[in-house]
Amino acid sequence: MLGTWLLFIAVLIVCLVSVDADFTALFSQNARDNMGRILGEMARPDWSYAEDIWEPMLETVQIAIAGTMIGSVLAVPVALLCAVNIMPQKIVSIPARMVLNLVRTIPDLLFAAIFVAVFGIGAFAGMLALVFFSFGLVAKLTYEAIEAIDPGPLEAMTASGANKIQLIVFGVVPQALPYFFSYVLYTFEVNVRAAAVLGFVGAGGIGLHLDQQLNSLRYDRASTIILLTLVIVLIIDYASTYLRRKLL
Repeated sequence: MLGTWLLFIAVLIVCLVSVDADFTALFSQNARDNMGRILGEMARPDWSYAEDIWEPMLETVQIAIAGTMIGSVLAVPVALLCAVNIMPQKIVSIPARMVLNLVRTIPDLLFAAIFVAVFGIGAFAGMLALVFFSFGLVAKLTYEAIEAIDPGPLEAMTASGANKIQLIVFGVVPQALPYFFSYVLYTFEVNVRAAAVLGFVGAGGIGLHLDQQLNSLRYDRASTIILLTLVIVLIIDYASTYLRRKLL
């Protein structure tokens, strides 16, 4: 146990040295002055700017909804191919998992930057980025849930002569569906936050306006955007948590 802690501390120290961590800079006079100035401006939000950002705020939520729904639908067949209790043939399940791992390796911001370069600045690029992100996350969680279902009904149906489609429809779906919907709601929560950031690379939504105000040093307007985004995210999180509890 002591050896583990010593190893952890040694790795932490090496990482801090590698990134040139200087915690004294947090308390320097220059840092305190800059932080005080920025927080002072953000403490006085420009509420008159709120009427200009409702539309991009709605666009952010729409990006998250579309990306989550499309990605989740595409994730279903891939999750079935990855689950070894449904697809025991490794020649199918292993390549499917490799593709899934590849998609999950690429962060949503990189997806957004690629699609902005291909399709131009706008919400469509952000939606496509969240489609791929949602696809990877939902497929991963769903195939793990499928592999953890009770094998009893599947064995009974197989013994009675059920084919693969019947096994999935009547044996897998009833057990995995509540978890699937729970994962979709969780992914939607994550995507709302992600969609608010994708605008920094030009992928539409409220993030584009936040980036513009920060670059213009209008911290009062940036504060308005942050506060309204916080309210929207908290409402969605509460509703999603309530629904997931009902499902499970």
